[in-house]
Amino acid sequence: MRAALAICALAAVALSCSACGVSAADLFLVTRSGEGPHAHLTLLVDEEGGVTCNGRMASRKLDDAQIKDAREIQEELEKPSARHLSLPARRGSVLSYHVRDEKGTVSFSDNSAGQPVALHKLQLFVLQTAQDVCHLPS
Repeated sequence: MRAALAICALAAVALSCSACGVSAADLFLVTRSGEGPHAHLTLLVDEEGGVTCNGRMASRKLDDAQIKDAREIQEELEKPSARHLSLPARRGSVLSYHVRDEKGTVSFSDNSAGQPVALHKLQLFVLQTAQDVCHLPS
């Protein structure tokens, strides 16, 4: 009896999930913190250009060029992320970033020494996406 109930429950879950469709895989999740009223941001980007800003879906998706940029950043972050790169902030830092993707994590600040180019690209991408896609103040 228990086995039959378990099978029915699994079938119901599978049926309900198939009706929902498959969601796009996430490229990366960025958590930004720091000084100032608009420093705190959580930005989730999926491979189809969907963006969630501070837990809410953005009013629009990324355009093709922005999706290309996001995918390039994610590819460039693969090695630092797999190594769990963590760069300390230097004096005068304003913003800190924590990035998570399928390979691992990267933590750094806006003025961390030794940043790979991908981290500079990510900072610009986060700023532009927050303003242009999420319509958040800078």
